[in-house]
Amino acid sequence: MGRHIVCLTFDFDAMSGWIARGMASPTPISRGEFGPAVALPRILALLKKYDIPASWYIPGHTLETYPDECKMVFDGGHEIGHHGWTHRPPASLTREQEAAELTRANEAISKLTGRYARGYRSPSWDLSPHSVELLLEQGFVYDSSMMGDDYMPYRVRQGDVIELEKPAVFGKPTRLIEMPVSWTLDDYPHFEFIRTATWILQGLMNANDVLANWGDDFTYLKDNLEWGVITYTFHPFVIGRGHRMMMIERLVRALKENGAVFMKLEDAAAEYNQRHPFGT
Repeated sequence: MGRHIVCLTFDFDAMSGWIARGMASPTPISRGEFGPAVALPRILALLKKYDIPASWYIPGHTLETYPDECKMVFDGGHEIGHHGWTHRPPASLTREQEAAELTRANEAISKLTGRYARGYRSPSWDLSPHSVELLLEQGFVYDSSMMGDDYMPYRVRQGDVIELEKPAVFGKPTRLIEMPVSWTLDDYPHFEFIRTATWILQGLMNANDVLANWGDDFTYLKDNLEWGVITYTFHPFVIGRGHRMMMIERLVRALKENGAVFMKLEDAAAEYNQRHPFGT
């Protein structure tokens, strides 16, 4: 009998992602505000209705700006994961800045939950050359920022040497578990519209078309692997619109009918660790 795990994850950026992009005028800020003010209660109600534990990756800026809303997430039985402090990608920071953000946001998480985060998700999924070392130093169990597999967690390497004119030299696996993600399973590129002076993210896809892709990705997992994890990534201010809430509810129902086991990402990482202990 196979065991096929679904992890519903939410990047609760609120306004922090817009500020990090230098978009702090009233309209982008209001787009971020839609998340805690409107979308959050809808999402928590849906998760409660279907008794689904989820993982929420919350920047320190959101934790300190919306403490009551973040407490609602935690009180709902959901995992609080690390998502930076300012929502700046680690690859854009110095080592010292990245380490400071990890520490500062972890203190905010500990204040809410009583412990530091087990899992880390990079803002914009762009790690720096220092990220793995810093995550190991700060005791993280897993990362959820990379895309080297679709259904199978794996150990993160440290010490890769990547150069344009030479073959890649791979480092050694570490105890840090990668819980892989994909832009294909992220609501943001499918649905969000952004226009700047230099680029446009078109978004605004038909939700039913996206639903079909997301459902088929789970079906492939169930049909081809005895055990695996599929991770869906949502942003409250994106997925919280009415027709998309209807879509995610249809997704949840279809996954349940197809035998999905819903769990927090930290629990899926622990299950992988039991099946594949480090060093074996």
